[in-house]
Amino acid sequence: MALTWFACANCGFWQKHFAPPDCPVCTDVRNDLPEDGWHFLPESEVAATHDGAVREVAPGLWAFTTSPALGLAGTGWLIVRDGGNIAFEAAPFYTEAMLDRIEALGGIAFLSASHAHGYGALFQLQRRFDPAVVAIQRDDLKMTKAFRVTAPFDDTLELAPGYTLHHVGGHYEGQAALHDAPGQRLFCGDMFKIDQDADGRSHAISSHKAFHKDIPLTHAELRRYRDVIAPLDFDAVLTPFEYAPEVNRTVALAALDDGLARAPGVRRISL
Repeated sequence: MALTWFACANCGFWQKHFAPPDCPVCTDVRNDLPEDGWHFLPESEVAATHDGAVREVAPGLWAFTTSPALGLAGTGWLIVRDGGNIAFEAAPFYTEAMLDRIEALGGIAFLSASHAHGYGALFQLQRRFDPAVVAIQRDDLKMTKAFRVTAPFDDTLELAPGYTLHHVGGHYEGQAALHDAPGQRLFCGDMFKIDQDADGRSHAISSHKAFHKDIPLTHAELRRYRDVIAPLDFDAVLTPFEYAPEVNRTVALAALDDGLARAPGVRRISL
């Protein structure tokens, strides 16, 4: 069998393999195993059965999504800027029309993601926009077999002036956040879960080690989050799934302080 890219039908995680024996995201404690066993979709099958959508959610900020939902159904974010566009997180799959739209918006100079739940089809972006810089925190390199990391980093990495990656850990050992200082945004990965209604209005915030099982973070993990984001100025957060202009630094720090003020546990705090 030829080496190719396969997506896990359960969570959407991509692997470049001959025939994947299992999925490292599904076998991890943070996710569930598929009830009916492993099923891996070759790229050609995903391309034949999925479409995508593109929308500008704020000036210069674009969201890319896949339909029908594939795996965890994340969003790929694109920051359009002079000096080279930045893609953070990736959609589960990109059609040729979506890739052409990115090309028309100026391509991609820098590629990154918070952790494996946000990788999506990052390999497609690297394949189309090589030699874009691909930056992943070193502790998550074991999850990157679908693409090639060109800029592993330790605690921080400035992709461009005002755009800095910060290692936050917690939910995943190598989880990273991207601070967009010019846009006053924090691409927070899964540091926070934002509950939203059908119209995209945010109504609750929480932090978890594992969302599906409500496994809480430890106090040390919450403190690490707080220590990293407290000096950063932001008026909105973006997870791999949600755009939340209702969550600024004050709201985010209050949620972490609430967790630090009681025994470890998951509590959804109303906004």
